[in-house]
Amino acid sequence: MKATKNSLILAYVLTAMCIASQAKADFIFGTPENLGPVINSASGDGAGATTSADGLELYFCSDRPGGSGGWDIWISTRQSVDDPWGPPANLGPTVNSQYGDCYPSLSSDGLTLYFSGEYSGSPRPGGLGGTDIWMTARVSRNAPWGPPVNLGASVNSSERDFSPTISGDGLTLVFTSTRSGGMGSWDLWTATRASVTDAWNLAVDLGANVNSGSVEGECALSADGLALFFLSNRAGGMGSWDLWMATPKSANDSWGSPVNLGPAVNSAAAEGSAGISADMRTLYFTSDRGGGLGGYDLWQSAILPIVDFNADGVLDLADLVLLIENWGTNNALYDIGPFAWGDGIVDAADLEVLMNYWGQEIPSPFLVAHWKLDETGGTLVADSAGANDGTLVGEPLRQPEGGKVGGALLLDGVDDCVTTEFVCDPSAGPFSVFAWVKGGAPGQGDPVPGQRGQLAPGGHSHGCIDNGTQGYTR
Repeated sequence: MKATKNSLILAYVLTAMCIASQAKADFIFGTPENLGPVINSASGDGAGATTSADGLELYFCSDRPGGSGGWDIWISTRQSVDDPWGPPANLGPTVNSQYGDCYPSLSSDGLTLYFSGEYSGSPRPGGLGGTDIWMTARVSRNAPWGPPVNLGASVNSSERDFSPTISGDGLTLVFTSTRSGGMGSWDLWTATRASVTDAWNLAVDLGANVNSGSVEGECALSADGLALFFLSNRAGGMGSWDLWMATPKSANDSWGSPVNLGPAVNSAAAEGSAGISADMRTLYFTSDRGGGLGGYDLWQSAILPIVDFNADGVLDLADLVLLIENWGTNNALYDIGPFAWGDGIVDAADLEVLMNYWGQEIPSPFLVAHWKLDETGGTLVADSAGANDGTLVGEPLRQPEGGKVGGALLLDGVDDCVTTEFVCDPSAGPFSVFAWVKGGAPGQGDPVPGQRGQLAPGGHSHGCIDNGTQGYTR
């Protein structure tokens, strides 16, 4: 019988992690999701997305039929944040025009909508010469939008000024401009004001920390003003156009060096037109990648804080201790609140985020494969993080609830194993494998994972803990 064999219990939370560039160490992006046929169409959709503070209104651009001509601003609503978005409605001729209207950005009170013309379209009359930035206002959420007003010469120029994004307090506006005085053909510029009733100060270039000799544009500023997402074709990307992000060390610091959002968001296709939900938990963007409905589509990706600080697959007291040990510092690894990119200090806001995830299943931050081993029968070993399903070889006994995380397998120590297709290319960069092993005879627990029939190559971490003890291998 199986139970009489010299056995090795493999609590096989095998987490293969091909390390890729991430925006910051303290948060990751979820798998991008197409917003589907209710929002997207066979036409172009995207060119900026913005939501109301309660998450019940979504504004975006589309050149689908039924508009005023070219690109128009459309709105979709829903009854609650748990409901799907309803069919979009055109904002109508008071706001939209035959000249193309794009890149909406909604104020936190939902009463002012900033937007611009499309980059390559004819300028709307009444501006300063090129594509300009405009605003429209309403007296209440149920009132109609009023006639657009040009933001004037402090913000606009005779060149093309477009893709505005407004901060949550309404005091900072970031936008794209082709005017002189920048570092490239498209640069990010910013204008500020002392209060929402004051005029805008003269716009200034964001400078070399963010801009380069390449293109930077189509930006989105988080409501707290601490994260700036934008499009660029600078070196270091994954496709022709990628999304990048810059953050300051604290609210009073200048922007840090931009980082590519990595393969979780970017692809070999084009990504652009970033948008951030008002609750700062969802990234919207436009892409012409496969899996869409035609042309450019609107996609979304969850913004997830990394709360499993020691990357052992569980959120427990060890992670809480690490946060407490860094209390009062600006260590980005533990600065996960009040929103994923932090606020420059480890404090009660970060503790609250950690506690909100307590007791939940926590994905590893750079997860590319995860075999839970919680199936009750058959030979399939499902990969919950990707498409790398495995197959049982031999006659291992399943223990669906016997693992340190998930299930476990009782192996015979001879020929029982799990096989999969190649998950990581060792030549592409370092990776780690995590497994919990409770072994029999000494030596039986020695390195389990391998590639091409060999143990993990030099320079890559592996190992196990055996002789009746249980722990995780790295």
